[in-house]
Amino acid sequence: MNPRLQLLAAVLPLSISHALAQNSLDPMLVTATRQEMRTSELLSDVTVIDREELDAAGHSTLEELLSRQPGIEYGANGSYGAASSLYVRGTNGSHVLLLVDGMRVGSATSGNVSWSRIPVSQIERIEIVRGPASSLYGSDAIGGVVQVFTRQGAGPLNFQGEAGAGSNDTSSASGGLSGAQNGWRYALNASTYSTGGFNSKPWSATASKDRDGYWNNSLSGRLGYSFAKGHEAGVSFLHSDGENRYDGSGASVDWRNRVRVDSFNTFLKNAITDSWTSTLSIGGSTDDSEELKDGARNSVFRTEQVLYAWQNDFRTRFGNFLLGVERLEQKVDTTTKYTATERTNDSLLAGWNVAYQAHRLQLNLRHDDNSQFGDKTTGSVSYGYRFSPNWRANLGYGTAFKAPTFNDLYYPLNWGYHGNPDLLPESSKNREAALHFETGRQHVSLTWFLNRVENLIVWTNTPSNVGNARLEGAILAYEGSAAGFDLRANYNLLDAKDADTGQRLARRARHYGTASVGQSIGAWEWRVEQHLSDSRMDYPYGEPPKKLAGYALTHLYGAYRLSPDWSLFARVNNLFDREYVLADSYATPGVNAFLGIRYSPK
Repeated sequence: MNPRLQLLAAVLPLSISHALAQNSLDPMLVTATRQEMRTSELLSDVTVIDREELDAAGHSTLEELLSRQPGIEYGANGSYGAASSLYVRGTNGSHVLLLVDGMRVGSATSGNVSWSRIPVSQIERIEIVRGPASSLYGSDAIGGVVQVFTRQGAGPLNFQGEAGAGSNDTSSASGGLSGAQNGWRYALNASTYSTGGFNSKPWSATASKDRDGYWNNSLSGRLGYSFAKGHEAGVSFLHSDGENRYDGSGASVDWRNRVRVDSFNTFLKNAITDSWTSTLSIGGSTDDSEELKDGARNSVFRTEQVLYAWQNDFRTRFGNFLLGVERLEQKVDTTTKYTATERTNDSLLAGWNVAYQAHRLQLNLRHDDNSQFGDKTTGSVSYGYRFSPNWRANLGYGTAFKAPTFNDLYYPLNWGYHGNPDLLPESSKNREAALHFETGRQHVSLTWFLNRVENLIVWTNTPSNVGNARLEGAILAYEGSAAGFDLRANYNLLDAKDADTGQRLARRARHYGTASVGQSIGAWEWRVEQHLSDSRMDYPYGEPPKKLAGYALTHLYGAYRLSPDWSLFARVNNLFDREYVLADSYATPGVNAFLGIRYSPK
């Protein structure tokens, strides 16, 4: 094991023995059950990232921020804004579902998510659920769910904003207003970001030697009205438009990728009785990608999704019940002509969670009827037992699936490649167990999981359900405060391999983790972060297989409060200018810094 990872694993349990300062580590979370509950009541492997942590991320991208959380790795094919993938507990990049204010966002042709097009500046909170969640959300949630909540309004009218600049000709600005009055809640925020980037293929003899820059503009908003106690209607939206340069074929060709992501959600929430709440919602999203060659459109891939949902929550003395119905409509429009361009998915879902003395139980069941591949039923069961006020343990089992993409099913004959309309969904069976120690001062957890994924879709000249994967691992995580220092650490052990050949899955490390220590002293705030990973294999497998070396990165964050509302902040990523690779033949950023000023009334 990497010596620095050994040190991380050793320091983690030792830090728990310190006398810890008071610090609440039990936030509310919705995504794990679709009903609001505290994390200490949940039987899932979860993380909540609040606005304070998002501010301290500096100009980090969403995927970089997520990769610092337990159980998550990521790979990127180029400079800022390039295609990237998240690997949650060793699953594929297409096995994680992204929700924005409850609406699924992503491409139905490739199955990928445009992570870089979701600006951190527009986010109020992020909830992460690791492990299968198809029994709650349907297709794609084999590895987990990431739900992004855009900024919200509360209290009197206030304004917030920040601006900054940094390395690689990077600049950004964001600002907005929010508040609540006379039953109304509102928020409106805008942001702009641009960077000159870096040369993403410096070792290639055929790629362009220029830098691969990126820009993105975004706007988000929320409006809600409570017209009576327990009755509220509202709408939220997110619009993001960005373009990145990348190195394709031909050193003299200017390749660019323009991606627009839009999401909206409307809802009507009614407390029918003291124990029954009904929520009706209609939402939609668009993922619109254009490839530009020397400024001319070369290809287009557009996904439109519309989701109709009715959820009913019942609170009884026998526990909390959930009953829901959903209809998802997907449509694609591309320069490549498909046999079919539309599909629908009708779903019924039910859930129950109950606590009795030291016991807690959660059951979920969902049935999906897809117009392309037929029926799929998924379920999950979790049991938890609290040994004492500070110690609890839980066991869980769940199934999940991922529907084939339009590319998988209907890609037309092109250079000998074509889709397969007879494909079955990928499916998984997951087992896990966890042990938690938690107080208002600290939280330490150890989670074991074993996820078997079957019917993996593998492309040769045509895709087929021939792959199987075995994903087993353990996650040790800690957060707390000791002697005036804020501490966080996680260590991840992962055995992710092809169950048929024994080959390690690409871009998954056996050992990886992060650690941070920080402190607030008067008007000053600082934090040091470590991000460590050992070696990984990469695509394509050859003789010998391609190997990506391990790496250790150090990041710094600091802030100085000029007044109660104004502060200066700075962040340095990759402090020691380490050279590392996340995807074969693609470079990563060297040392880079960002300095900004923030106005944020409390």
